[in-house]
Amino acid sequence: MLRSLLSPAPALRGASRLPTFPGIRKDVQAAELVTLMITGAGAALLSTYLDFNLALPGHRIVLSIFPMAMGFGLVPRRGAGSIMGASATLTISALGLAGARVPGVGGLTSLLLVGPLLDVALRRGRGGWRLYAAFVLAGALSNAAAFAVRAGAKLAGLRGTGGGRTLAAWLPLSVWTYTAAGILAGLISAAAWFHWRDRHGAGPGDAPFVEPD
Repeated sequence: MLRSLLSPAPALRGASRLPTFPGIRKDVQAAELVTLMITGAGAALLSTYLDFNLALPGHRIVLSIFPMAMGFGLVPRRGAGSIMGASATLTISALGLAGARVPGVGGLTSLLLVGPLLDVALRRGRGGWRLYAAFVLAGALSNAAAFAVRAGAKLAGLRGTGGGRTLAAWLPLSVWTYTAAGILAGLISAAAWFHWRDRHGAGPGDAPFVEPD
């Protein structure tokens, strides 16, 4: 099942700025799974405890997509986003059960959706501008969902949704900042961890995918 879910994505590997696992196989290595689980948990912890103190609605998407993009750079496999998303969900659930603070509804929505959305956007595994566009699309869609959920929560009168501002006061600015933040976060994440074009020439980390002996 993991072999079909986490199939190799050679284009991601060729474009990654990070050292990927040597001896790449179609079968998933335990170290790859551990890396994805740690990365997903890290995204959850960053989204929960790191605060830039920016009065810019929707900016917290970068705390979700940036580490998960790094996960794809380290483990260039289709389906990696779902593993990281599951790990983030488990981490947030554990924090909630322990009585710790968890992200608000907007940040929580983008955190839980961005991994699976990256899987969908990157499913063809193409490099170049398509790779960057996939991250931008995933960031924009994640923040669009976060915006909708947060707007719905404010409309329903739930507390803790936007610093106490009314929906009418929050909406005009947020509809633009959520969109811009999602696009920018996706672009920054792609540029940080992936080259615009596949690297040419074979190096220690650029061997083709092979079956295990």
